[in-house]
Amino acid sequence: MDHIDAPAGQKAGGPALTTQGRLIHWARWYDPLVAVLSMGHGRAFRRTSVELAGIRPGERVLDVGCGTGDLTLAATGHAGIQGEVVGIDASPEMIEVARRKAARKGAPARFEVALIERIPFPDSYFDVVLSSLMLHHLPGQLKQVGLVEVHRVLKPGGRLLVVDLQDEPAGIAGALIAALGHGSTRQRPGNLEALLRGAGFAVVAAGGIVGGALAYAVGTKEGSNHA
Repeated sequence: MDHIDAPAGQKAGGPALTTQGRLIHWARWYDPLVAVLSMGHGRAFRRTSVELAGIRPGERVLDVGCGTGDLTLAATGHAGIQGEVVGIDASPEMIEVARRKAARKGAPARFEVALIERIPFPDSYFDVVLSSLMLHHLPGQLKQVGLVEVHRVLKPGGRLLVVDLQDEPAGIAGALIAALGHGSTRQRPGNLEALLRGAGFAVVAAGGIVGGALAYAVGTKEGSNHA
C-alpha cells in the first residue's frame, strides 16, 4: 500500500491528533441521533452524494471527516473491489465505530485517524475526494488549508465533492441541522464555490440538496488524468 503512515505516536484507537478543528467524541450516539433527526432520509442523502461525485469502478476515493463511515461505505459500492476507498477523521471514536461497521459488512473500506490539513497520502493519489458536513467544523483559514491539501492528493482531473450547510438553512431540515449542533451562523462554511476556487479547483457544479438545507459544490483539479 503506497501511503504515508500516520504521524509518529498515533495509534489506532489512541488519542485524537492535535487540530484547531472541532471534534465529535460522542460517536456511539451519533448514528442513532442522525437516524431519528433525518427521518429516514440518510440513505437517500448518501446515494445522492455518491452520484454527484460520479464515483466509477476502480477509482481511489478518500472521504475526509468521514465520521462513523456511512458515506465511505456507500462509496465502496461504486468503486468496487478493484477500487480503493479510505475514510479519515480526527476523532478516534468515530474511526472506531466506522471500522466496526466495515467489519460487520465485510466492506473493503479502510479507516484511519488523520487530519484534512495533513492527509497521510502522496501527491496525486486519489481520483475522488468527498467532504460531507465537515468543513464547518474547521475555523477560518483552516478550511482553505484543508482544501489545498485535498487538491494536493487528487490526481489531475480528479474530483472533489463538498456538501455542507447553507448560510440560512430553512424549514424542518434547518431545524434538524440545528438540533445536531450545527445551527450557529459562525459555524457555516460560507460560499463553497469561492472556497474551492481559492484552493485551486475549477467548479463544475453547485446547488442545494435536502430541501435546500445543504449546499454542494463539485470541483476538479485541472489537468488530464492518465492513471
